[in-house]
Amino acid sequence: MEKFILLIAMAVLVSFTHAQQQEGKITYERTAKLQIQIANEDPEIQNLIPKERKDRYECLFGGNKSIYRSAEEDPQSGEMQVSGGGAEIRMIIPGLNDIIFYDFNTKTKVEQRELFTKNFVIQDSIRPMNWKVGNETKMILGMNCRKAIGTRTQQSFRMTLENGKTERKEVIDTLNVVAWFTNEIAGFNGPDQYQGQLPGTVLEVDVNNGTTTFVAVELSKKVDLKEIKEPKGKKITPAEFALERDKMMKEMESNGGGTFNFRSR
Repeated sequence: MEKFILLIAMAVLVSFTHAQQQEGKITYERTAKLQIQIANEDPEIQNLIPKERKDRYECLFGGNKSIYRSAEEDPQSGEMQVSGGGAEIRMIIPGLNDIIFYDFNTKTKVEQRELFTKNFVIQDSIRPMNWKVGNETKMILGMNCRKAIGTRTQQSFRMTLENGKTERKEVIDTLNVVAWFTNEIAGFNGPDQYQGQLPGTVLEVDVNNGTTTFVAVELSKKVDLKEIKEPKGKKITPAEFALERDKMMKEMESNGGGTFNFRSR
């Protein structure tokens, strides 16, 4: 009887494995609230600044690897211009054309990051957050998903230009994250840095009650596996990138850079 039960359990496991989608492409819509405050600026200008921005990204996966990148045929520029009241303000939103390659076999990731028009290729290990997986479920794209709650910290910089003086302040933000993941897709895929985090593929993420959200809007079984490859370029470590970033930001400060928020993954 024990052997019979074991055989049934193995048959169910094999059947479930075959039912999983092994490769494909997930399209996500990212919505980010823009919290941009301009010191000593006319309220007319402040009211013209957009309150949120929507962009589409895609995660191509297969062979226990994935790549996350912009899904736009003609990616929107990270540059925004606001005019009014006889003034014009230029803002740059970083990260819109970043690429992240994940290799879940080696538990590593390689990022191509754009910073002040310059590209960097950063290699690092996948660093899991602390998650609490609950029993709550919901359907996303026809797939059963489970809810997980996690918290992570993020290094950010606040830079302001007021009365001709630029000041930079480093802060550590605490982010509360709610994610929904499914076991009906093979692997540990998902949007942005939320890959390799949970025992399944993440289809939806909410950061700090809607400050940033990622929602899977389309799933395809068609994918060119040759596109799932590391970004090209000289690889540096996260520590080396941080040094280069600080150097570039100091140069911008000395040139009188404007008000903006900058985050570091």
